[in-house]
Order: sequence, then C-alpha cells, then structure tokens
Amino acid sequence: MFMGEYNHTIDAKGRLSIPSKFRSILGMEFVVSKGIDSCLYVYANEDWERFEKNLTSLPLIDKGARQFARFFLAGAASLELDPQGRILLPASLREFAGLEKDVVLVGVGTRIEIWSKEKWDEVNAGVDIDDITEAMKDLNLTI
Repeated sequence: MFMGEYNHTIDAKGRLSIPSKFRSILGMEFVVSKGIDSCLYVYANEDWERFEKNLTSLPLIDKGARQFARFFLAGAASLELDPQGRILLPASLREFAGLEKDVVLVGVGTRIEIWSKEKWDEVNAGVDIDDITEAMKDLNLTI
C-alpha cells in the first residue's frame, strides 16, 4: 500500500526521483497516467492491469464510458526507473498536471499521485475534514 507525502523537484530534463519506499512497491517498471483533479496517477503494473481491465470492460455504446476510458488510457505511459531511482515524465503528462519544478508525491492506497506543489497546497487549503466526514457517512466507512 502506498502512503505518505514526499516533496521533490523535477530537473531541467523532466526527471523525477521516486521515494525509495514507493520504489520498493512499484518495482522497476510501472504506469503513469492522467489523474482526476489535474494530478498524475502512478500504478504498479498489477494494479494498472486491474484498472485497465475495468476501463476496457465499459460499454462502448456509452459516450461517457468511452470518454472516461480515453482520458486514462490515451495519455498513459509505461515508465522505468533509471539507476538513480528517477523517471523521465513525458512532456504531455507534465503539461497536463502543470508540473514544472516543485512537486508532491502522495501515497493513496493502490496508487501514487503526483501534484504540482502549488496545486497540492491549493487543494488542501480548502479541505474541511468535518464537512467531508459528514458527507461520507452514508458510505459506512469505519476508522
């Protein structure tokens, strides 16, 4: 399971160091895709395969399902760690998420999210956990 928050920087060539705790779970090769909320999602190959299977099983006659699958699959990239534990993020994915220099990698269970530091701070500034907890009560979550 991925968890934790790590601040890193992207170098001038578009390379990003992956925290060692995440590398041990990801392995040497994994998938990065566009994510919801203008961040990137990083999946270990086995988790990506499950997600991809769900996406490709959506009904083709449903316009929303086609758009949803395209969103994740069209921009996805299989990436490998270099010997220093870095990845080269494709320019299209960096542009999508607004990643320039300072980024935050966040472990969220079965995936990692990569955020621009600015966007991460903006999203978290408006979080009211009490309101969210109240809205989530119907999901029967236990802590």
